[in-house]
Amino acid sequence: MTIAKEYRICMPLTVDEYRIGQLYMINKHSHDQSEKGEGVEVVSNEPHEDAIHGKGQFTEKRIYLNSKLPTWVQGYIPKIFYVTEKAWNYYPYTITEYNCSFLPRFSILVKTCYKNDNGCNENALGLDEKELETREVTPLDIAYDELPEKYYKEEEDCKTFISKKTGRGPLKEGWRMDTQPIMTSYKLVKVEFNVWGLAYRVESYVHSVVKDILLAGHVQAFAWVDQWYDMSLEDVRKYERELQEKTNEKVVGSDFPTTSPPPSDVTNKAVVES
Repeated sequence: MTIAKEYRICMPLTVDEYRIGQLYMINKHSHDQSEKGEGVEVVSNEPHEDAIHGKGQFTEKRIYLNSKLPTWVQGYIPKIFYVTEKAWNYYPYTITEYNCSFLPRFSILVKTCYKNDNGCNENALGLDEKELETREVTPLDIAYDELPEKYYKEEEDCKTFISKKTGRGPLKEGWRMDTQPIMTSYKLVKVEFNVWGLAYRVESYVHSVVKDILLAGHVQAFAWVDQWYDMSLEDVRKYERELQEKTNEKVVGSDFPTTSPPPSDVTNKAVVES
């Protein structure tokens, strides 16, 4: 049975502010975490239009993370492999798919929407009755949920961090009930691995990784607010183009074309982000 969880992550930001902070965080983190042969390579980044959602952006990425996987997982995969991420972004709504070419029975589907509320919407994503019955609602608190040691930085601890530019923070116990502004990332994550005897173990492991990455990414988006708060959407898209070129060169080498693709608003859940 496919494990489906709806993660709800509140932020002391507006949805419009988070759009810029998210882009800044994703691209900075992707660049910082990438190195030769490992990291995030942007393959395609182009405008896309959908009959239902209207104009948006399509992005395809390759995420190389072999050495970051646990030993028991590495035993089942080739020495060099990547996960393909395809994302359709119609901010404040996105759809993201992850697949492995050598694992046709493995996939991750993420549906995301952003609302100016404190996580109280019981069907923000417009799920059908079956999805509502089978999902597991999992709230994440950027201040009080424990981060794995590899992600934690004292200067990014939301219990003590104070933004110089906005005056927001520190986030006290129960902050989601009275903080303004506030918004929520609603993310329905479905992990599927149709291999008898391994499905539950792999799907559970992937969800544990996703949870940590989502929490770490949202922590950084707020803790880095003073770095991006004065940026316009045009500014952060220029920053995105510049870092995508540099990140691609780090991952695949200097032979990669230096012509930058169009900007996007893609939510990379995998660098995974995060």
